[in-house]
Amino acid sequence: MLNNKEILKGKVSANKFGQFIRRNVFSILMGIFIVVILVSPDAKSWVLRQLMATGVFNARIEEKGYDATTQAVTDFDFEDGKGTVQNTASLRGKVVFINFWASWCPPCRAEFPSIETLYSTFRNNPNIFFLTVNEDDELSAADAYLKKENFTVPFYKTKGIVPGSIYTGTLPTTIVLDKNGTIRFRHEGFANYGAEKFIKQIEDLIKE
Repeated sequence: MLNNKEILKGKVSANKFGQFIRRNVFSILMGIFIVVILVSPDAKSWVLRQLMATGVFNARIEEKGYDATTQAVTDFDFEDGKGTVQNTASLRGKVVFINFWASWCPPCRAEFPSIETLYSTFRNNPNIFFLTVNEDDELSAADAYLKKENFTVPFYKTKGIVPGSIYTGTLPTTIVLDKNGTIRFRHEGFANYGAEKFIKQIEDLIKE
């Protein structure tokens, strides 16, 4: 049975602990928040989407684009879910929006709703092709993610070597090719592709 001194000591310890919690509640909450961000891909992507909402990460196609005279080889083979293999050279005459992504990649998750917005805007336009290239080890993971989020963008896998001018291994990576197969936009990292200005720039490319 505890004596009075032991009971008093326990109360003092509890009070000190309570005071510590009250004094450091912000630091504790921030610590929990950081741990969640580090552990959860969904939490990371949510934070990145909030940053994207500021407009700082809106994608933009520069007027001059890439210098066509210094273009490296940009063509590569890709395969759809039915096993049909194509080469990007067959897409000449179309604007090609290429995005390399993976379902486990938080920045990819953060920007994917904007890609869905862009795709929904042009899905019935025959002059643009959306080549979203999945880098998951298992296609089932990519399919499950898209279905869970109700995304309708089709996805593909690469076949063979992809030129370094297109993809170097950074996720996400996004490229826009004009109708001649020339790189007009290339960006490594997440961005907002659903902003009105970017959509207008894609429309202008289609009209060229």
